Amino acid sequence: MAPPLIQLKDIKLTFGGTPLLSGVELNVAPSERVCLIGRNGSGKSTLLKIAAGLVEADGGTRFVQPGATVRYLPQEPDFGEHKTTLAYVEAGLAPGDDPYQARYLVEQLGLTGEENPANVSGGEARRAALARVLAPSPDILLLDEPTNHLDLSTIEWLEKELDSRRSALVIISHDRRFLTNLSRSTAWLDRGRIKQIDRGFASFESWRDEVLAEEERDQHKLDRKIVDEEHWLRHGVSGRRKRNVKRLGNLHALRDQRRNYRGTAGTASLAAAEADQSGKLVIEAKGVTKAFGDRIIVDNFSTRIQRGDRLGIVGPNGAGKTTLVNLLTGGGEPDTGTIRLGANLETATLDQHRESLDPKSTLAEALTGGRGDQIMVGGKPKHVVGYMKDFLFAQEQRGTPVEVLSGGERGRLMLARALAKPSNLLVLDEPTNDLDLETLDVLEDMLGDYEGTVILISHDRDFLDRVVTSVIAPEGNGKWTEYAGGYSDMLTQRGADLKREAAKAQAPTEKKEERSAAPSSAPKRKLSFNEKHALETLPKRMETLQADIAKLQRVLDDPNLYSKDRRKFDDTSAAIAKAHEELSASEERWLELEMLREEIEQA
Repeated sequence: MAPPLIQLKDIKLTFGGTPLLSGVELNVAPSERVCLIGRNGSGKSTLLKIAAGLVEADGGTRFVQPGATVRYLPQEPDFGEHKTTLAYVEAGLAPGDDPYQARYLVEQLGLTGEENPANVSGGEARRAALARVLAPSPDILLLDEPTNHLDLSTIEWLEKELDSRRSALVIISHDRRFLTNLSRSTAWLDRGRIKQIDRGFASFESWRDEVLAEEERDQHKLDRKIVDEEHWLRHGVSGRRKRNVKRLGNLHALRDQRRNYRGTAGTASLAAAEADQSGKLVIEAKGVTKAFGDRIIVDNFSTRIQRGDRLGIVGPNGAGKTTLVNLLTGGGEPDTGTIRLGANLETATLDQHRESLDPKSTLAEALTGGRGDQIMVGGKPKHVVGYMKDFLFAQEQRGTPVEVLSGGERGRLMLARALAKPSNLLVLDEPTNDLDLETLDVLEDMLGDYEGTVILISHDRDFLDRVVTSVIAPEGNGKWTEYAGGYSDMLTQRGADLKREAAKAQAPTEKKEERSAAPSSAPKRKLSFNEKHALETLPKRMETLQADIAKLQRVLDDPNLYSKDRRKFDDTSAAIAKAHEELSASEERWLELEMLREEIEQA
C-alpha cells in the first residue's frame, strides 16, 4: 500500500470547554476519494482546515508527504484585494504551473474572468473558487461543500472533471448523488471521532444505522451490568474485603463509563405550520409569456397545479427559475397569458439568499423579530427556546450572533422562520444548501407529510427524486416543459441532460437550425426510473408478502384461537387479508411492467 499523502493522527481540539475533536485519525492515500460525513457542528469544516494547515489543533500531528501539493476549497472564498476573478484564480497557481489552465477553467465554469469579485453572485464566487483550486492540478483536493450555489449542469461538469483527475479527494457535501458518484471510502465524524470504511457513500447510511444499533445494544448491556453490580453491592457483599474492594472499583468504573458516554445528537423536529386547506386548484397558468427587453424568460407556458402536488423546478443559473416561480405565485405580472390562483391560498417562502438575516442580530431575535421570548408558530405562541430545540439549537445559543453561525445552522434558522408561518403552499428556493444528511431526511419526511402544495427550486438531484411528483425544466429561448416524476425520470423522458440543453439555449439560432434539420420522429418509449425500480424490487416484495401470509396462516390454523383470543383472531384475519390484497396488486403491477419491458425491447 502506498504511503499516505496526508495523515492526521490523534487530533484534538476544544471550543468553549467542549471537545470538538477527540483523537481524530485520518489518512488519505494517492488518488483516494474520501467523503467526510457528519452532523452540522460536528467539526467537519474545522477538520478540513486542520488538514489544509489553516487551523492549529490543540494536540496531535499533521503530516503531508514532502512535495505533495494541497488545495483547499472553503465554503466562503475570500477574494482579498484581487480586481478580477481571473486574477484571483491565477493567484492560486504555484511557480511552474501552466497559466493557461486558469483561463481555461474560468471559461469552462461560465465566467469571463473580468468579473469584479465585489459584485459576483454566490454561484459565480463558487465557480471562481473551484477554478482556483483545480488549476494547479494538486495532489490533494480538500473540498468543503463544492456544489453549493452551483446549477445542475455545472455540478454534472464538476463530477466529470473530478472523476477524470488523479488527485486525491476529501469531500464534504450534502449532495448525496455527488458523493455517491465520486467517493470510494467514507469517513464519518461522529462525537469527536472518526469511523472509516473502504466503501463509498452509497453504503454509508446502512452502515451508520448498523453502528448505532450496535452501540445502543452495548449501552443496554452496560446498563444491565451496572444494575447487577448495584444489586450485589446492596445484597451480596461477602467477607472477603480484597475482592469486594476490587469489585466496587469495577462498579465505579462502569458508572464513569456510562456518565461519560456521549449520545448521538437529536433529530430536528421539522413541522410546517399548516393553514386551512386550499381549494383543489392551486395555480393555473395559460399561455404565460415574460420578457426583459429582448430576452424571453418564459414563452407561452401553461400548467395546472393541484392541491398536494410537489413541483420541482430545475435549470442553469440565470435560466429564469425565480422569475417563473414569481409569476406562478402571483409575485409578478406576465406580459401575455393568464395566471389564476386558487381559493384560500396561504404561502410561506424560503429564500435561498440568507442576506435577509441581520448578521448582528442574535439567534432568538432572528426568530422572534426582536419582540420578546415568544414566536408565533401556526398562529399560536411558543417560547423561542422550545422552538430552537426543534431545529437542533441549544438553549445556550439563543444569544449567539447570526454572523457566527455555520452555514448549516443558518440554513436551519431560515427553515425555522419559514415553517413558523401558517401555509398551505410552500415555496422553497434551494432549501438543502448546507443542511446535514440527517436534517435532509427529516425535511423530506416533513414535505411528505405536508398536506399542502410544494413548489421547489433545487439543484439536488437525489432530493428532487425523493420529493417531487413532476419537474419543470428549460428547453432554451424561454421554453419550459413539465415532466412527470423526479429528476431521473425527467432525464429519461427528455433523452438529454440539462448541460447540453443549456448550451443550446445560449445559441438559439443554432438550435433552431438543428431542429429544422432533424427528422420528425417520436422518441422511443423508455422505462422510467420508477418503473425500472419497481421491476427490480417487486419480486423480492412478493416473496416477503408470501412469507408473511404463510406465517399469519399458521396462527389462524389454531382451531381454538377464536375462542381463546378473539382480538388476536380479528387482527390476524385483517392482516392476512391486507397482505393478500397487496400481493395481488404487486403481481399485477409486475406483470404489467414485464410486458411493457418486452414491448419496448421488441420495438
